[in-house]
Amino acid sequence: MTSTAHDEARRILDGAPFIRDLGLRLESLGEGTCTTVLDLEERHLQQDGFVHAGVQATIADHTAGTAGATLIPAGRAVLSIEFKINLLRPARGERLVCRAKVLRAGKSVSVVESEVHAVEDGRERLVSKATVTLAIVPRPGKTKEGSA
Repeated sequence: MTSTAHDEARRILDGAPFIRDLGLRLESLGEGTCTTVLDLEERHLQQDGFVHAGVQATIADHTAGTAGATLIPAGRAVLSIEFKINLLRPARGERLVCRAKVLRAGKSVSVVESEVHAVEDGRERLVSKATVTLAIVPRPGKTKEGSA
């Protein structure tokens, strides 16, 4: 993985306000792979105490995008254009671990798979699985006002 690809992957995780607010953090990053961790808090749960499906979808999508970004050239960015998630069982525990790997890296479109595991009492259980399609697009520049 080039330092440019690594920098872009870090930018994706560190630069997204919603992801920072959620509390998602990087555990590991490799060529075409990414692992993230989310320590679960009450705000991540739905009304019955299970992890909200939107939280699972968000971390599956964002971790996939970060994995995809490790394989793109300088000046490019990834943008999710489609994803499907299977919620396999109710998620609960102390944290979620998401592992994503690129299945196909293309010049204009890549496909990435993410698996979300709930960790409870030291035991990991697969709770959801997503397939994410990413467009590889020109990275937007900044305007004079600092917005994209």
